Amino acid sequence: MRKEIFGIGSYVHVVNRGTRSLPIVRDDIDRFRFLLMLSHFNDHFAPLNWYRDLQDTDLHNSLSRPNTWPPQERLVNIIAFCLVENHFHLLLQELTEGGVPRFMQRLGTGMAKRFNERHGQKGSLFEGPYRARLVSDDRYFRYVTAYIQVKNAFDVHPRGYVWARDHFDEAYNWATRYSYSSLGDYIGIFGGSQASTEHRAIVEREFLSSLFSPDEYREYSRDMILGRLSSDDEIKTHISGFFK
Repeated sequence: MRKEIFGIGSYVHVVNRGTRSLPIVRDDIDRFRFLLMLSHFNDHFAPLNWYRDLQDTDLHNSLSRPNTWPPQERLVNIIAFCLVENHFHLLLQELTEGGVPRFMQRLGTGMAKRFNERHGQKGSLFEGPYRARLVSDDRYFRYVTAYIQVKNAFDVHPRGYVWARDHFDEAYNWATRYSYSSLGDYIGIFGGSQASTEHRAIVEREFLSSLFSPDEYREYSRDMILGRLSSDDEIKTHISGFFK
């Protein structure tokens, strides 16, 4: 776990990648478990066996919260996320002192434990501690949300990133329905295979929605994907440094 402490209210871009760039999820069961963890680990309350509680209340295939648990007190706001085969990105806002590291410790440990148990593996799932960088201004904030929600979704498009880039509108519509990115939460037409409108409870949408309408966000994302935001080259370089 990283030792950096971010101030309450800070926005933080977080990424973690599989060891040797190997997969951290193998199928939709693993992917949906990631959504469950985003939803249920973001809480001061930590049940002894959270997944058993879900099974006992028949909520393990849902993002609903057991009514035996106390009301949720979030550690962070999850502004944006995207899960791909060998890494994930999150944009978090710290709500309580130490909220980011506490949430990330629970998420990383939970993912590694479940992956190893389910797939008969041993050792580290991730290449090391998660990486986190402060989002210092609105320009960075806007760019990193599109990078997380759109660029990373395009990376896993069935026809590949280059096709998605060259057929932006069709690929963007597909990305709004990709269950493991938060893009559809903002567009308002989310319709994934396992998650439903409950999925939106994971994400805090207010701030980003105050900056863009859905149509404005599509056009901003188009400009980002097509490299038209030349003034943001420094941000792009900064983000790419995560993987060096």
